[in-house]
Amino acid sequence: MPRYNTPFEIHVHGQVPLRANVKLEHLHDALKPLWKYAGARSLSDGAKSSYDDEPGINFDAQEHLLQMCWTVSGDTDFRQTLDEVCMNLNEIAETGAALEVTFYDADFDEEDGQSGAESRDDFVMLFVGPNPAAIMQVQRDLLVQDVVSMMERHFDGAELGGVVAEIDKLFSQRFDSLANSLSLGKPPSGLGGNPMGGHGNGRKPRHLH
Repeated sequence: MPRYNTPFEIHVHGQVPLRANVKLEHLHDALKPLWKYAGARSLSDGAKSSYDDEPGINFDAQEHLLQMCWTVSGDTDFRQTLDEVCMNLNEIAETGAALEVTFYDADFDEEDGQSGAESRDDFVMLFVGPNPAAIMQVQRDLLVQDVVSMMERHFDGAELGGVVAEIDKLFSQRFDSLANSLSLGKPPSGLGGNPMGGHGNGRKPRHLH
């Protein structure tokens, strides 16, 4: 059933490459925490976003790709739902992938003129993948992209090879520590470790694709 008087509009955005043998019924089970949170009885019922201009939750069977641009009303308990979904997606993901989750304060109005009012907006970046190496790979790639993009305002891209190398070194050190503790295999070349998630504040625009 629909949720009323909820403090947040929660937007989930991302693409997850899936294993070739993954079928719609597997996705139905993996995403059950999401569509149940939305008050739906099935993935087909819960895949529709709260906003008509968002495509919602889609499964591209030909490309073996899960695409999400989906908004639901909810509260902070949605974080537990996200934990469950990420664990489920780890079981069917082909490669590492990032999911952006934005909590929009439904009661906050930037134009209402309330003195001292602060938004409770929050932003969380989550990562899924078939193993820690795959997760760290996508984390590394995103970090390099962000750092290079920021530093190219002041330096030529050709000058930033040393910066990228230092990022790779940090990731490799973290993965080595994880591998030693869990007896995991060696990661791909140029890979290392980063925290498995992140968050920040700031109002972000909804994605429309």
